[in-house]
Amino acid sequence: MKIQETALMLENVRKICLALDEAFEHIDGFGHNTFKVNRKSFVISGESEKGFSLSFKSDRETQAILLQKEYFFKTPHIGHHGWVSIQNPAEEDWDELTDLIQEAYLRAAPKRLVKKWNELHKK
Repeated sequence: MKIQETALMLENVRKICLALDEAFEHIDGFGHNTFKVNRKSFVISGESEKGFSLSFKSDRETQAILLQKEYFFKTPHIGHHGWVSIQNPAEEDWDELTDLIQEAYLRAAPKRLVKKWNELHKK
């Protein structure tokens, strides 16, 4: 994967994550870009020889559904906590990923931020 493509994907993730209240980016000890709220991680992105990977906090029910799709896989080391990953997401995956990232944020956010989110996004 080209460096520019990886940079564009990371920029996408940044745009989505940092638009969320009180979310911040942290580079962890492995060099991964970790997005957190209230000191809790909700998205981790990184690079490997296989390209760009994106991992997000999920629940086991959502994880089971996503794992039925060929492009999602259980995140190594933290998948048993419900985390799901995708390698080199395609352009058409980003709408779904935006929703999944927002859900991950709501799983990690304190109740006051979840309440605020729900009030702003009533359907």
